[in-house]
Amino acid sequence: MIPATLATETELSSVNSILGSIGQAPISKLYQSEANPEEIRLTYVNPEVAIIHGILLEVSADVQNEGWVFNREENYPLTPNSDGEIKLPPNVLRMDMSNNLTYRGTDYTLRGDRLYDNVSHTFYFPPTTQIKFDIVWKWPYEELPSTFKRYITLRASGRAATQMVTNPQLVQLLQTQEAQARATCMEYECNQGDHTFFGSPDGTVYQSYQPYRVLMR
Repeated sequence: MIPATLATETELSSVNSILGSIGQAPISKLYQSEANPEEIRLTYVNPEVAIIHGILLEVSADVQNEGWVFNREENYPLTPNSDGEIKLPPNVLRMDMSNNLTYRGTDYTLRGDRLYDNVSHTFYFPPTTQIKFDIVWKWPYEELPSTFKRYITLRASGRAATQMVTNPQLVQLLQTQEAQARATCMEYECNQGDHTFFGSPDGTVYQSYQPYRVLMR
């Protein structure tokens, strides 16, 4: 069962949680002006909020960069554009060619936002080319599962306490809570990932041995 995402868990609520963990008062908004959407990210309500919000986003990127079931996609096809170049979306954190341990005749790397062929030494790919990659995506904070939002918040709280508060006991307490939250994330990963020792490829069906069938004979 996929747990529902909490609608009230936003960047603002997470920033307030971090502020509370270091003994600061909550805020009602992140930015000075909410009227013009183009100005929302220009001015924070105060420098402390800017630092904490930056820490939250940094930790979010660090956690997502590990590659979890919610942001890891395998066999994702990429094709060249009209110029014969394969450009990657801006929210790609990591990527690797699918089945690259088996097929070693190719070697692709990412240079800027374009794919480069290290074997042919070119950015150009024939129009009919389709290359499949295993990609780790970076998603907006609001789109993350609530389990990971909580882990990111606690991890960011520990980092904020280390940088902004001289209190080793508080840092240790937050690290304990962070470890518990990470264990919950690992449980989410195992439940949702349906991992198997046999590594069944996508698009296949494998039914393991079920002991209860012996009793049905």
